[in-house]
Amino acid sequence: MSAVETALLALSATLASIAVGVFLRHKLPEAHLSGDSKDVIKLATALVATMAALVTALLFASTRASYEATRSQVGQLTANVVELDRLLEDYGAEGVALRQALRQDVSAIVDAIWRDADTAAQTRTQASATQARVIAQLRQLVPRDSLQASLQARASTISNVLAEIQLALYAHPSDSLSKPFVVVLVLWLCFIFGTFAMSADANATMLSVLFFCALSAASAIYLILELGQPFDGLMQIRSDSLQHALSPL
Repeated sequence: MSAVETALLALSATLASIAVGVFLRHKLPEAHLSGDSKDVIKLATALVATMAALVTALLFASTRASYEATRSQVGQLTANVVELDRLLEDYGAEGVALRQALRQDVSAIVDAIWRDADTAAQTRTQASATQARVIAQLRQLVPRDSLQASLQARASTISNVLAEIQLALYAHPSDSLSKPFVVVLVLWLCFIFGTFAMSADANATMLSVLFFCALSAASAIYLILELGQPFDGLMQIRSDSLQHALSPL
């Protein structure tokens, strides 16, 4: 289920709880909604609202940190690819074949990370094979002088770092957010809005305020889910920088 579908489902459930609250307002005896009962309902609602706010803040902080870490990895991957290409260019004519293989490797990496899960597995296997071939060819280079030896050593280090980042991005789950957290959060929101609607007689102003509050809560859930999917959706990390990092030979 996409982030939009989940947010719409949360909004629908919240609006349904408001309707249930309005219905119970007219069905329950007045003694159940006044006096000490009303005070207890307010305290219980405040408790659940506090827990919902804490969970929302924790989920946002967690997904935001994961999103920023993934974006940093993509940036580091791009920088390492550019540096490796410059090292191979400085190496001389022997590095031309490796630079061509590196460009194929970058295209395979982009396809493997930003493709959907059904087609990514095969592409990841091809990208890993290309990366292994680049590393093997790099190790087979025979430097003629100390400069080429230092360039080869640095290029080997960069290629190993590239392989590590590549594997880390491959291992990133398509949705890093735990579903039970979202389900519990939506249930809490339903309880909160249901009690809000049950606490006063329904009118246009109250229903409008509750609707926009429910819409805001669903939007917060949408943003959290979007941050949990860094390679998909509206807030996905763009692949343009990596795709255009290397100019054609």
